[in-house]
Amino acid sequence: MRKINNIKIWVLAAIIMIGQSCSESFLEVDPPFQISSETFFNSEDDYQQALIGAYDMLQSSYINVMMGEFASDNTLCGGENANDVPGFQEIDDMTHGPVNTQLQDLWNWMYAGVNRCNYIFEFRDKTDFENKDLVMGQVSFLRAYYFFELTKWFGDIPMPVDVRVSFGSVQEYGREPQSNVYAQIESDLEFAASVLPDTWDEKGRVTKGAAQSLLGKVLIFQGKNIEAATVLDQVIESGVYDLYDDYNTLFTQVGENNIESVFEIQYSNIQGAGFGCLQCSEGNVMVGFSGIRGYNGPTYASGFSFNVPVQDLVDQFTPNDGRLRATIMDIEAYKAEQESQGETVTYGEGWEHTGYYNHKYIPRTGEAFQDPNLTNSTNYRSIRFSDVLLLAAEAHNANGNDDKALEYVNRVRARADLNDLVSTGGILEQEIQRERRLELAGEGHRFFDLVRRGEAADKIPGFVVGKHELFPIPLVEINVAGNIWAQNPGY
Repeated sequence: MRKINNIKIWVLAAIIMIGQSCSESFLEVDPPFQISSETFFNSEDDYQQALIGAYDMLQSSYINVMMGEFASDNTLCGGENANDVPGFQEIDDMTHGPVNTQLQDLWNWMYAGVNRCNYIFEFRDKTDFENKDLVMGQVSFLRAYYFFELTKWFGDIPMPVDVRVSFGSVQEYGREPQSNVYAQIESDLEFAASVLPDTWDEKGRVTKGAAQSLLGKVLIFQGKNIEAATVLDQVIESGVYDLYDDYNTLFTQVGENNIESVFEIQYSNIQGAGFGCLQCSEGNVMVGFSGIRGYNGPTYASGFSFNVPVQDLVDQFTPNDGRLRATIMDIEAYKAEQESQGETVTYGEGWEHTGYYNHKYIPRTGEAFQDPNLTNSTNYRSIRFSDVLLLAAEAHNANGNDDKALEYVNRVRARADLNDLVSTGGILEQEIQRERRLELAGEGHRFFDLVRRGEAADKIPGFVVGKHELFPIPLVEINVAGNIWAQNPGY
């Protein structure tokens, strides 16, 4: 098989009929190249190449992770100044509207992923070959992943299935109710889980456990806790996954694709991007964006000081929590420590400087990158086993099975060198959510956890109930659709 993380299918990227420019609608009128179905999907190799093209758009989801953090109460946007990436600043301040370049990018790039998957589904029956279900299972997971990201952000969305969307057909699709989107996601994930293996020799491909874990999360988002507990228990009891021993190296390149990794987005240091086409990067753009501004010294490389943790997040950790130093980089403490050893450390202060940086995704010296800002090869841990344990704990607590909930949450706490919880009922419910915040800080989950639980208004400054649970459909998309799509409330 081909390396999932190192191959860019440039021709396929052009034929999927999706605009890739940061300024275009997700529907491109005249794609520059097209390959006729008569000359493609004629062999297993064609399907495999198309599959890699579908995986490829995962790398652009770094923007989902960043915005999911500073939309929450975990971090501030940061950057160089108040005008550095205005769309980011607006989301951080809860002042965003339907004209927002970064929300447009998220919409474009996730629909690009959907369309690449649908291209394969459109011709799934053209050529038969051994183990074709393995290809289709991966495609099913990827489509579910992209749809889930879209419905998390935008709610009711257009939902083309098994067919590519072209400019001329956009008006055929209304905004599908979120319940129907979830039903499609569930169907795709159930099929994927039924045909995919527990493991692959090649890292980065979707597994049965990844499909089950994402299904469990989707069920919890809908309040289907009984069903979620069942499917998440299957992942936990499979024996395929466990918690990685060393949290301090869990997010470094040394710790990639370890036993805790249920689904990990693969990045490389291949050059090929610029600020005019960030989604073209094979590297994890979030890493450079989260780096220390103007940094000179050992261990780290300089970055753009976005996504800076706030004091409230730091204060939630107890001093003996083994996750604290791996999650939060305290620049002043680090500088003092290094200078006591004879090293020199200098850095600049960016906008909204808090003195803290996201230590999970930060450029480090000695790691693989050509440009530390755009081509850092640090993978994004999209689904970790600890996330699965905490989701399962939440589901069991909601179902009244607190013994099982405690078993799962205390596995996570034990890895952090913390004592077992003994709480039950509503107190345990809040303790589980606190553990989710601490365990998953910096990974893009917090905002959606708060929203789905109805707690966002109490935690996020500027959050307006009835409006900010969803983000606005980009105005250009509504215009392209002939204004047949209603905007989300409040925008």
